[in-house]
Amino acid sequence: MNKPVIVTVDDDPGVSRSVARDLRRRYGHAYRIVRADGAAQGIESVREMRLRGDDVAVVLADYRMPEMNGVEFLEQAMDLYPHARRVLLTAYADTEAAIQAINVVDLDHYLLKPWDPPEEKFYPVLDAQLDAWQRTDRRAADELRVVGARWSARSYRVRDFLARNQVPYRWLLADEPEGAQLLAAAGQDESPAALPLVVTAQGAVLAAPTTAALASAVGLSTAPATDFYDLVVIGGGPGGLGAAVYGASEGLRTVLVEKHASGGQAGQSSRIENYLGFPDGVSGAQLADRARRQALKFGAELLTARTATSLEVRGQARVVGFADGGSIAAHTVILATGVSYRRLTAPGLDDFTGAGVYYGAAVTEAPECRGCDVYIVGAANSAGQGAVHLSGYADRVHLIVRGDGLESSMSHYLIEQIAQIPNIEVHTGTEVVAAEGGEHLERLTLKGSDGERTVDAEWLFVFIGAAPHTDWLGDAVERDERGFVLTGPDLTAVGSRPRNWPLRREPYHLETSVPGVFAAGDVRADSIKRVASAVGEGAMAVALVHRYLEKA
Repeated sequence: MNKPVIVTVDDDPGVSRSVARDLRRRYGHAYRIVRADGAAQGIESVREMRLRGDDVAVVLADYRMPEMNGVEFLEQAMDLYPHARRVLLTAYADTEAAIQAINVVDLDHYLLKPWDPPEEKFYPVLDAQLDAWQRTDRRAADELRVVGARWSARSYRVRDFLARNQVPYRWLLADEPEGAQLLAAAGQDESPAALPLVVTAQGAVLAAPTTAALASAVGLSTAPATDFYDLVVIGGGPGGLGAAVYGASEGLRTVLVEKHASGGQAGQSSRIENYLGFPDGVSGAQLADRARRQALKFGAELLTARTATSLEVRGQARVVGFADGGSIAAHTVILATGVSYRRLTAPGLDDFTGAGVYYGAAVTEAPECRGCDVYIVGAANSAGQGAVHLSGYADRVHLIVRGDGLESSMSHYLIEQIAQIPNIEVHTGTEVVAAEGGEHLERLTLKGSDGERTVDAEWLFVFIGAAPHTDWLGDAVERDERGFVLTGPDLTAVGSRPRNWPLRREPYHLETSVPGVFAAGDVRADSIKRVASAVGEGAMAVALVHRYLEKA
């Protein structure tokens, strides 16, 4: 096989030769280094490589080039090689422009010139990018095919499940030739009952599959390896993933159970820019995928498409029951089920959930918004991140804010970023009061200080409030009036000390009303709703699990 390629583009011949020389010295044994002395030559080279079937690992482009700047070049290269890592070469004077470009465009890194010595300032960056490229699943996206209807809520749920679980697939419309041919080959028609149709790489056909059937078909783990563990973690958001990583790395037999996909609410974020250790930002999906792989490396089991429905105490065991009738027992449990976005109650909206109305980022839908006006409801960071992400696709993004401004609920860096993007418009003192349409959303009624008005709208993304996933717990653990799990000192305050606790024993900070059952992250009452806080609480809960097991 041909070596994969590293492409470097710079219109300054001296710099171009220096980059290529340093690249060949370190990577020439494993990669072919292709140098271009300008943007036009670079794009032509990349196109020729695509036609030949070469694999491009990294593209490095100088920011200041007369024909097109480096960001524009990398955007064009990305269309030909979407999996290639993209690095921008920039002078110190261009740093601010580079950072803004990274925030808005999906760049991977920017590198200051000069980079002497390369062993300290150049090679570590390239090593990290090549490592990330090698770990990227670059299989053809048509290995798994999904045939569905454009405005079908069931089709959307299947696509969202696959996307959030990092499963590549090809999306085909049932009323177009290729989709119709697949339906005919599978002996199915275009009736809503048969859609979506999923065809695996092995030719297996699933008509309107359940989440569990789909998870099993694409190779996700759904069944536990044993029936007893040291630790069961319920929920695969940042708190749950943090607990799984720390639990497994410290020798606990650990299993994480997730209903939908790793990452939770944070996993839907298009870019998290204030998480420690990621100065250029990281998408929620990338962060979740890294944490998932880290947990697996340490030996944790990750079960997908399993819905917890009960929690019981049976002697020294804590037993989690599932919707399918199965169960898992363990010495300890960490509740990390997180929260979901609250539903808008305006008339008509429920009719279009999954057909124009989406709760969260709905990353599968963003490319479909090209040329349209998009409406977003919310004023916190998730809404701001969604607005920035969608502004790269939509003609105009309308951010609907019920309050007087964004300052009280959104991070300062996001407010500044939104102000600098010309196709984002913020509407304060405004709310959605009605929705109309046929098979999908077509119109919204907005109410503001100047009264009501109706606008044409096919896309509405909602990022409001936080509803905890705790109804399934029933009376098993103490919760507050909103459903959040009470822990530690909060239990003492409400007098919820369980009978089997010694009278002088104070609850651990993250322990619930049931000894051996802990809560971490957004599901816990009065927790700080931040990704870093959730990860920290997941790690802290594991430390408390160790203390509990030592004394049990």
